[in-house]
Amino acid sequence: MMVRLFALLLLCALPLAGCGQVPGETAAPAGTAAVSPSVTPPSLAQDEEPSYLTATIVDGAETGKLLLAGEAGYDVYTIGVQDLPVWLDGAETDYTALRDGMTVELAFNGLIAESFPAQPGESYRLTVVEEGDGQCALWLQVLEDLWAVDDGLNGGITQVGVDLSQVPGLTEGEKSAIAWAFASAHNASPVTGTLEELWEEGYFTPTAEPAEGYADSLALYCWEDGVHFSITVDEEAAWSLPDLEPGEEPPELVAFDAQKWRSGLGAYFFGDCVGQRGEDGAWTYTVGAELIA
Repeated sequence: MMVRLFALLLLCALPLAGCGQVPGETAAPAGTAAVSPSVTPPSLAQDEEPSYLTATIVDGAETGKLLLAGEAGYDVYTIGVQDLPVWLDGAETDYTALRDGMTVELAFNGLIAESFPAQPGESYRLTVVEEGDGQCALWLQVLEDLWAVDDGLNGGITQVGVDLSQVPGLTEGEKSAIAWAFASAHNASPVTGTLEELWEEGYFTPTAEPAEGYADSLALYCWEDGVHFSITVDEEAAWSLPDLEPGEEPPELVAFDAQKWRSGLGAYFFGDCVGQRGEDGAWTYTVGAELIA
């Protein structure tokens, strides 16, 4: 995965958004088109058709200030939907029916502000397409919990590194949105990439020379301007579950480790973690072991 600051990601995304567009022409919406609801938005002219943006709610459902993500790394959007009609199961409601993790379809005028995250133009309604698994909320919570422990590692930083490359099931847009939300919550710039990739890109400062006969390694470096977070899911984890009654579904579980790294002598680990999705769709998790370096 190519390491890059989100500022660079934005610079790369903007030319793509305008490619092939005739001056004065309505910008084409990002995301995936879906079948539109039968109800015509009242603010549209009789012969006017809205554009549609399909994305996942990564964060913000409780407040109606949504962080949305599509497939590609630059498909990240913010929008306030407190005043929009929300359609769920064929009935009109409002944003209080939304949950993080839902896939939604936004009907809007087709214009998208060139920013990161991008901002859709005038919007008419939001339709829930799928409930989703809500794992983005789980990973955001894990990152926040790692931030809170051994908070001395967070001092004086301006950048936050996030590596979700070993978390299956997330789109590149969802990974970008999680990194942006987490770093922004701590007034820092997000940087994506593994520790090794950031090391090769020159983000880290050497603290000592390798001993004679030994190769250079990450253990001899520190990140003066940032702290790096990574989550690794164990897809081969084996579960010992009780016998299920007929028709009873097994619990939705995920095994993972998480790490916070500032230097070879400054790191914190959550090991043997287990996340479980409850009947209400919300995720909780337990930490099997905590280690400090």
